[in-house]
Amino acid sequence: MENTILILEDEESINRGISFSLQKEGYEVISTDTIAKAEQYFWDKKPQLFICDVNLPDGNGLDLIKKIRGESNMHIICLTALGQELDQVMGYEAGADDYIVKPFSLSVLMLKVAAVFRRKAETEEDILSSGDIQFYRKEMRILKSGREISLTKNEWKLLQMFLENPKQILSRGQLQQNLFDIDENFVDDNTIAVNIRRLREKIEKDTSKPEYIKNIRGLGYVWTKECSLF
Repeated sequence: MENTILILEDEESINRGISFSLQKEGYEVISTDTIAKAEQYFWDKKPQLFICDVNLPDGNGLDLIKKIRGESNMHIICLTALGQELDQVMGYEAGADDYIVKPFSLSVLMLKVAAVFRRKAETEEDILSSGDIQFYRKEMRILKSGREISLTKNEWKLLQMFLENPKQILSRGQLQQNLFDIDENFVDDNTIAVNIRRLREKIEKDTSKPEYIKNIRGLGYVWTKECSLF
């Protein structure tokens, strides 16, 4: 589910107030008052944000935060009456991204939640996905089947150009212009061929039968699969 928030808070009035305010803003809210239920909801519902109390009937919320942080990079906000510096340090060390001390401003919490999802949306909109490849333009990262692969600057430029122009034949001239170097000299046909070959070696299952980058004789190259922007 999109924009789903898990709340773990054993004070009923606080839990109810946060849940109501978030639902009013259009978020999908899952709330509970025990660590056991929160952990089950984490696995079943895959929330994008976790608001977690620390002192709970069945244990310490920091233990659950540590466990979740080992499995997920979702945003975690500690919400607790423990306001000493050491308490906050322990919260951040457990894996929390933010720490709010009770009593707190509900309006400030709503602003923090909105900022989390705004940043999430901005990041996701800059991800190009095609087949089993995810291309993170801002972070300059490429994942293939969930595993990060390393590309040279020219391979990166080529891949970006292909993904931004899927199913379009790109001439060698267009590719050469994309690889224009810092000395203002155009690369030659052989450089294009070498970089295409190296890129294929990193993204294709079988370079003799490429699925992504195909050569169109006499015209150039084409990225054969659909590409989506997230």
